[in-house]
Amino acid sequence: MKALARALLVAGALAVVLLPSVAPTQTMPPPPPPSAAAPVMTAQQLDQLLAPVALYPDPLLAQILMAATYPLEVVAADRWQSDPANAQLAGDALAAAAAQQGWDPSVQSLVPFPQLLRMMDSRLDWLQQLGDAFIAQQPDVMAAVQRLRAEALAAGTLAANQYQSVSTANEAIVIEPANPAMVYVPYYDCAAVYGVWPYPGYPPICFPPPPGYGVPILGLAFGVGFAIVPTLWGWDHWDWEHYRLQVDRDRFNRLDQGRPPIAGDTWQHDASRRGAVPSRVPAVRERTQTALPGSVETRRAYRGFSEGAGAPARPAAAAPAARPAEVQRPAFTAAPAARAPAARPGEVQRPAVSAAPAARPVEVQRPAFSAAPTARAPAARPVEVQRPAFTAAPTARAPAPAFQPAASGAEVRAQAARGQASRQAAAPPRPAPAAPRSAPAARAPPASGGVRQR
Repeated sequence: MKALARALLVAGALAVVLLPSVAPTQTMPPPPPPSAAAPVMTAQQLDQLLAPVALYPDPLLAQILMAATYPLEVVAADRWQSDPANAQLAGDALAAAAAQQGWDPSVQSLVPFPQLLRMMDSRLDWLQQLGDAFIAQQPDVMAAVQRLRAEALAAGTLAANQYQSVSTANEAIVIEPANPAMVYVPYYDCAAVYGVWPYPGYPPICFPPPPGYGVPILGLAFGVGFAIVPTLWGWDHWDWEHYRLQVDRDRFNRLDQGRPPIAGDTWQHDASRRGAVPSRVPAVRERTQTALPGSVETRRAYRGFSEGAGAPARPAAAAPAARPAEVQRPAFTAAPAARAPAARPGEVQRPAVSAAPAARPVEVQRPAFSAAPTARAPAARPVEVQRPAFTAAPTARAPAPAFQPAASGAEVRAQAARGQASRQAAAPPRPAPAAPRSAPAARAPPASGGVRQR
């Protein structure tokens, strides 16, 4: 295997030598320096982001990078394309149906490539970072594409074939479809196609092969071709020399129905299409969020927040701290009569005064704690008889109070009942035992208990 791999590398190097028209004679001019106010992604980070798409044909790569700046529309297009009714459309019918969705022309142009929409939708973090980088650092992104293509060309994995043409124009590597009516989207292993990856700390982002693709050992793999839809294809081209992306203004405006037409031929990001997706790059966020009617800044201003302040400009609307106290006050003052009987047990016999029926069971049970239960027990009975709605049966005893064990109350009532029954049962027979009174006083029954002791 090592010998085979070595032979393939040698063959690739010979192909580079034998194809002088493909290899660039000199490097592109360096991109203009970025703005000092905008945070810049490093070359390592840009190569990591662009590795999975840098070897795509130029028109397709332009549509991917433009569409990446509108991540919400890409997600919507993928969901729309997944509908079986829409997946059966092709050609002009597909272009007409996509135009009715109101997406950007770049997103519409990706509808004939459902595998690309699915790939972009599967990694939204990568998609958003790619779009932010293209907005903030378009020249650096274009330089990264050329740098990656040069590495693949030097490794012998990028070459012209029946699927694509590879040439140089204005000192840049250009990739175009070999068949003007058919596009073959390549698949390649990002970890192998560029040779030895120079940034171990920033490994390239790779995607699994789509259905119908083989896994390439070296180089690129091609699956089924996609027929070009003339309405959606060929309205953009790269100006690699000046680090710009040019568009056909008339064709772009026809695709961009219902929106103000563009006046220039250089692509510009439309911030109004981004929706509520915030950018992680401050410079991009300033350009894409402040102009939106539904942005966070607009909503804060509408609600009375001053610019740059964290508190609203109308403090009266944000000071409801006193309202909870007012709402809670009736709970403590609305029914004072319900709390008063807790300290006055004597009011148990006056049910008309009690305003809260929930407190009555406690008041009825309080005579059980009196020192002389025999004297107060009859006083509690009329109250029990007058409240049939609160007790299951008038003769049933009230439950034990919540703040004393149930056994003590029941025991006290049982003792009172036994004492009363003993007095009632022992009263008639007391005159009968007249003869035993002459007996010694030690055998006389106790007068207090009413029960004889033996």
